[in-house]
Amino acid sequence: MSNKNAAPFPYHNRELSWLDFNIRVLEEALEKDNPIMERLNFLSITASNLDEFFMVRVAGVMEQIRSKYNEPDVSGLTPRDLLAKLTDKIHAFTERQYSCLHRSIVPALKRINVSFLPVRELNEKQLKHIEEYFDKILFPVLTPLAVDRSRPFPLLANKSLNIAVRLEKDKESYFAVVQVPSILPRFLELPCENGRAFVLLENIIIHKLSQLFELHEIKAYCPFRLTRNSDLDIDEESEDLMLAIEKSIKKRKRGRPVRLELIQKCDQETKEFLVEMLHVQERDIYELPGPIDLTFLSKFCGVSGFENYRFAPIRPVDPPADFWGYDDIFEAIRDKDRLVHHPYESFNSVVRFAEAAAEDPNVLAIKQTLYRVSGNSPIVAALIKAAENGKQVTVLVELKARFDEENNINWAKKLEHAGCHVVYGLSGLKTHCKILLVVRREDGVIRRYLHMGTGNYNDSTARFYTDIGLFTCKEPFGVDASSLFNVLTGYSRPPEYRKMIVAPEGMRPFFEHMIERETENAKKGLPCGITAKVNSLVDPRIIQLLYQASQAGVPIHLIVRGICCLIPGLPGISENITVISIVGQLLEHSRIFQFENAGNPKIYMGSADWMPRNLDRRVELVFPIDDEDLRERAFSILELMLSDTVNARVQLPDTTYTHIDKRGKPIIRSQTEFARLARKALEEKEVLNHEEPYKPLRNPHFESNQ
Repeated sequence: MSNKNAAPFPYHNRELSWLDFNIRVLEEALEKDNPIMERLNFLSITASNLDEFFMVRVAGVMEQIRSKYNEPDVSGLTPRDLLAKLTDKIHAFTERQYSCLHRSIVPALKRINVSFLPVRELNEKQLKHIEEYFDKILFPVLTPLAVDRSRPFPLLANKSLNIAVRLEKDKESYFAVVQVPSILPRFLELPCENGRAFVLLENIIIHKLSQLFELHEIKAYCPFRLTRNSDLDIDEESEDLMLAIEKSIKKRKRGRPVRLELIQKCDQETKEFLVEMLHVQERDIYELPGPIDLTFLSKFCGVSGFENYRFAPIRPVDPPADFWGYDDIFEAIRDKDRLVHHPYESFNSVVRFAEAAAEDPNVLAIKQTLYRVSGNSPIVAALIKAAENGKQVTVLVELKARFDEENNINWAKKLEHAGCHVVYGLSGLKTHCKILLVVRREDGVIRRYLHMGTGNYNDSTARFYTDIGLFTCKEPFGVDASSLFNVLTGYSRPPEYRKMIVAPEGMRPFFEHMIERETENAKKGLPCGITAKVNSLVDPRIIQLLYQASQAGVPIHLIVRGICCLIPGLPGISENITVISIVGQLLEHSRIFQFENAGNPKIYMGSADWMPRNLDRRVELVFPIDDEDLRERAFSILELMLSDTVNARVQLPDTTYTHIDKRGKPIIRSQTEFARLARKALEEKEVLNHEEPYKPLRNPHFESNQ
């Protein structure tokens, strides 16, 4: 087999690398020093991650095989080779998931008197409790579906939990399917005199199957779950993009099956029936000890009363130290650029910026990009209020944000109804940049205020995603922002930006040039170095340039949370490159890029990872940190993360990861340290202003909605 597409340098397959990342998350579930409910949450995250991996990535490989595409990828693997490796690795991974649950977590739960009980172990009082729950709540919701010549196998919702039932009547076999209703909680708490006890919803249904099929003898039952291909096929040339996406969302429910999860020791006839009805292959079947679908554990660990078994919450300081002493947010930004580090510093500063703009009579226009927003977004509420107040509001809502399409369509309709100009982005490109522009009239002139960030305008995820935002009203940034929005909303050609680096036109050349310059500086004996923090490192050309920089002697430090196709520490190739991944209480999401630049270090932040899609197929924004104080702070953020000895893992030349060797090193959890530093910075401001106190930055409109 010719590997003509394979890279001529070491390149780790991206799908296999992603599975390595999910293993790092699973290790947090196995970590006995983590609180027990957090361990459950990490286990739930691994299950949720794997669901999406099947729906998109595994499904994509299967489609390649189905279409008879057999060319090797950049790592040298054909789709068939890759699917075989993925199948083996995922089967091994699911074994580790359930080993973690049953051998490590369940015993730890029992030690604090918390248990999930099978129905056979319930006492009389508990049995009566589930009988009443079934009769009053569960039974009216259930819909048993018989399968025979006149009633075909039902269309099962993606990721729904079901129970297949084999029945017998007059010595003839019949089958039926009962869906476990997702509208009800997956678990029910039982009366318990010592500790707390719970039972799973599917076990209650199984216990009462005879009541659902009174005329038949129940011979066997088997909980199962189907995962479908859920990657949308969108016709971007459609005259009505919103309508095209809405149609595609409906098709997602009918996507090809890519995984069938069954309970181990499933009755053979029932298994054969499911395989025949669902058209799955043996490799796509995952027989599990149960319970199936561990994503419910995220809700379980949030049950009231378990707070002492969670991490101490990281509470954002509000206002951030950078805004202390200002009643007027515009005045604060005029005085100096401001940097806010979430969630250590409250996302409310961004919300207040939008709300102040909506209410301020001097604000003429607001322009914003929205990629993912929360279900009850205060940012969107502020934009609607601004439109109602007569301001010109332009919002680019990215309808193609995967798995957020429906939510974004709903917001787009509400924004349009309120009088906002809503744009859906550019054909063939996702708009992933994070920018909010406020145009304000001051003393007869126009001043532009900006917020640019590394993360979404989502107040919900901002509580547990680490991201950074920059506020500025510097004119070069304002000019660039106006130019960018003209490209997004009109027919303007991409301009020559003064400060911003924008994909897809200018970002790849920028990063390639910056890496090559460090290589040249190394050859000249000048100060050199690269430090980058990204979510994923996949792009072959960037990886090749990093290898070349390493070979020239450039010290390279990479902080890559997830996929990393670069292989560090290879003699003669990447021996000057280190890669760490930080998996902790919060999800690392910020992107930061530092270049030594011959002794005049430059640092940039933005929305883009080092992936082909970010550099070539999306509208992305990366911006420099110019303010001297903020630059030093940005440098220190990277330095602190590189010194993490608890949540950081280092990638080895064989692509595996290991914990940092703590011997002789202080115990440093970068995330909790950032939280401490944010509190300390605010406390120092309060002490400095003790004799002449300032009012913290507030917005009356925001206060009234608390």
